Amino acid sequence: MKTSATLFMAMSALVAAEPMSVLRQKKLDLWSAQSEAGVFDINRYAAQAATSCVNGKAGEYQCKNVDLVSFLRHQDMGSSTRRGNDVWGWTHAASGREFGAVGQTDGTAFVEIKADGSLVYLGRLPTQTTSSSWRDMKVIGNHVYIGAESSNHGLQVFDLTKLLTITTPRTFSITSDLKARFTGFGNSHNIVAHEEKNMIYAVGTGTAAGCRGGLFMVNVTNPAAPTSAGCMSAGGYVHDAQCVVYKGPDTRYTNKEICFNFNEDTLDIVDVTNKRSPVTLSSTGYTGSSYTHQGWLADAGMRYLLLDDELDEQNRKGPAANQKTTTYIVDISSLTAPKFTGTYQSPATAIDHNQYVHNGLSYQANYGSGLRIVDVRSVTTDPTGKSFKEVGFFDCYPEDDSVGGRAEFTGTWSVYPYFKSGHILLNSIERGIFVLKYTGA
Repeated sequence: MKTSATLFMAMSALVAAEPMSVLRQKKLDLWSAQSEAGVFDINRYAAQAATSCVNGKAGEYQCKNVDLVSFLRHQDMGSSTRRGNDVWGWTHAASGREFGAVGQTDGTAFVEIKADGSLVYLGRLPTQTTSSSWRDMKVIGNHVYIGAESSNHGLQVFDLTKLLTITTPRTFSITSDLKARFTGFGNSHNIVAHEEKNMIYAVGTGTAAGCRGGLFMVNVTNPAAPTSAGCMSAGGYVHDAQCVVYKGPDTRYTNKEICFNFNEDTLDIVDVTNKRSPVTLSSTGYTGSSYTHQGWLADAGMRYLLLDDELDEQNRKGPAANQKTTTYIVDISSLTAPKFTGTYQSPATAIDHNQYVHNGLSYQANYGSGLRIVDVRSVTTDPTGKSFKEVGFFDCYPEDDSVGGRAEFTGTWSVYPYFKSGHILLNSIERGIFVLKYTGA
C-alpha cells in the first residue's frame, strides 16, 4: 500500500514531468536538424587511431584517466543511416573472447574486441522492419535480445556463437539467421534483462501489446521459443528498469524478484515474483522530476540506488537548474518507503542518459559530456552524494567544448563497462563505437 506522503510526491511529480511523446519529439527535432546540417553524412568523421589521454586530451577529445584504445565509425560497420544508439557486450565463456552488439537506427552491428583492445567488424543484423532512432539490446547467456521502436519489430533473438567463426563480415538474415522472433509485442522502447531468471522485460511497448507500456514479461529459458509470462501495467509507462533477485536489507522481500522501474515521473518498485500477479510496493516522486529515465543499484548490499532524469538539466528544474548533470541518490532500505537522500552533480554541463555501476564506480553516459566515471563507494556512509568523486572521463563530442557543454541530446548514447579485460564500449550517436580504457586507480 502506498503511503499518503508517497502518493503526494508521486502526484506532484506527475504534474511537473513531461510524457514520453514530448521527449521523443524534442529528440527527433534535434536529430532532424543535425541531419540537415550534414552531421550524419558519409565520411563526416575521420578514422581514429589509439591515443593515450595526455594533459587532458586524447587527440581531439577531452579526457581524464581514460585512453582511446580503438574506434570504428558507424559507416565502417555497415550502417547506411550512420546513427548510433544502444550498446551491450557479450563474453564467450569458454574462450574469454569479448564482443559488442552496437545499436544503430537501421540495425545492430557486431564487433569483436581483441585482447589489445582493437576492434574487428564481424557483420550486422538489419532492423526487422523499419529504421528507428531507438533500438535496445541485452544479453542473456549466448543470445542477444533486440527490440526497437519500429512498428511490428518484435523481439529479435540472435545466437551470438555465430560470431565465433566469422572471417569475413556478413549481413545476417532477419529470417534464417534468427534463433527466434517473438511477436507478442510490436514496438518497444527498451529491453531489460534479468539473467538469473532468464527473463526479458520489454518496456515502453505500444498500445497493441495491451500492457500500457509497462513491464511486458518474456520467458527466454528456451531462446528458440520465448513465451509471454505476464504484464505489469499498473504503473503505466516504464521507460527503463533493473530487475534482481533481492538480497537487500528489507528482509520481507529476500529472494523475491524485484524490479526498480523508472516510470517517467516516479521510481516504482515492484515485486514480479508471481508474473501473473505482480505487486507495486512503492511509487515515489522527487523534487526536480522532469523525465525519470534510468538508474542502477549503487552498492552490492542493495541499500542505495542511483537515478537519472533526462529532462531536468534542459528544463532547469530542481537541483539541475544550473544544467550540471545531476544524479539522484535513493535509500531503498525499505522497498515500500524509499527516500531520496541527496544528489551528485557532474562538473560538466550535459544531460544524463544511462549509467551502470561496476565495482563501486558508476559509468555514466552523459550525452554531450561523454563517459563520466564516478566513484560512488562512499554512498553507504554518506548518502548525500557529497563524497562522490569523478575519477575519469572521455568526452566524445568536441563540438560543444568551446562553450563549456550544452544540455542537448548529442554525443554519447550508452556505455558497457563489464568486460573482464577492463575495456569499455561507448556508442556515440554521431560517430561510432569507441573502445576506452580507464587508467585511474
